[in-house]
Amino acid sequence: MNRRTVLALTVGAALLASGCTGTGGSSRGADAEAPDDPSKVDGTITVLTHRTDLVQDGTMKKYAAEFNKTYPKVKVEFDAITDYEGEVKIRMNTENYGDVLMIPGVIEKKDYPKFFASLGSRTERSKKYRFTDYTTVEGKVYGQSPLGAVPGFIYNKKVWQRAGITDWPTTPAEFLDDLKTIKSKTEAVPYYTNFKDMWPLTQWTQVNGSVSCDEQATTGLAEGDPWAEGADLRTADELLYDIVHEGLVEKDPTTTNWEASKPKLAKGEIATMWLGSWAVIQMQGAAKQAGADPADIGFMPFPAQKNGTFCAVALPDYNQAVNVHSENKAAARAWIDWFTEKSGYAQDNLALSPIKDAPLPAVLKPYEEKGVKLLDLDDSEGARVKSIDNQSEIGIYKPDYRQDLVDLARGAKKGNLDDYLAGLGKKWTETRKSLGS
Repeated sequence: MNRRTVLALTVGAALLASGCTGTGGSSRGADAEAPDDPSKVDGTITVLTHRTDLVQDGTMKKYAAEFNKTYPKVKVEFDAITDYEGEVKIRMNTENYGDVLMIPGVIEKKDYPKFFASLGSRTERSKKYRFTDYTTVEGKVYGQSPLGAVPGFIYNKKVWQRAGITDWPTTPAEFLDDLKTIKSKTEAVPYYTNFKDMWPLTQWTQVNGSVSCDEQATTGLAEGDPWAEGADLRTADELLYDIVHEGLVEKDPTTTNWEASKPKLAKGEIATMWLGSWAVIQMQGAAKQAGADPADIGFMPFPAQKNGTFCAVALPDYNQAVNVHSENKAAARAWIDWFTEKSGYAQDNLALSPIKDAPLPAVLKPYEEKGVKLLDLDDSEGARVKSIDNQSEIGIYKPDYRQDLVDLARGAKKGNLDDYLAGLGKKWTETRKSLGS
């Protein structure tokens, strides 16, 4: 999974409609029903994808060849797009945006029926698949993510063990103490912010739900103050602030480099980064290239427990959808179903399968062994949260406010944490009230 893929986990929440009107009209409400007989499904479909790397190296072509063993009369063509969000947003002002596409973040959830064909009812699909809430409008599901990820700390096991730490911390204070121990007993940078690349800072919002172990955490954002005392986001932001304020990060956050950070963590020059399960395979690959041991790459949940149990949120990647204007909806639906269930795409990326009863990937075995509870968040209020976030101009899915937080913590910005978070809470609640119910 490349950097672009993890952005898919946040970009949908970071953007709202901006001039993308489409021509949905007469096709609104169309269904893309699952075909009963593969031998009767035919046609040529174009699949838009942000995975330029997998098209270039022939991986997507191999998937298509396997698909054709079940659907021999369907020809699959791929359109790999580097600036996926920017280009597809423009295309969607016409009817020509492929037969299958990853839903761009620029499209507001309420408008999905204008652009995409329904895959079925949430009631039925949620029995089998994760993430159905994220694309449900009025009871119908309009997209399906082929894989998911779980947030957590990527860490170098050897560094932590060298510092004498063998157990996962269970509280933010304990985590902070562990980083201090790493600083005093090793040469590693205890925590790396990835400040300059910005997007990794957005990953901290994925703590929401983990601290409270609450599948209604998104609804909580829509109804309350995310920075009230004890709230999940406040807990996350306080920890990030404390890590920076205590000098447990790189000397100059403005000079960080995402690509360079991977071999540094793999070799033990960096101890810890908050990212997600998607990053484990990248860090393991970096370890191999650097001559280090991939087994040194560890993964741990946010340091908080509810009744003695760690919790972590399962999050979708881009959701695949069928163009409501497609003339080959049956073939397009066949591709989405096959790619989700039969392709092995999630396993190939060591990612969380969207199939609820599928085994956890190897990277999540530590979570399974230690009883970490995976949460499927109720996203029925997700669209409202994004509206509040956008209109308040806070950007919980954008890097700006956490860059300000880091600057505040390192003394590059004047102020104190309590006032800063209180200001965010005030803007959020005022915007929420102005939007009404």
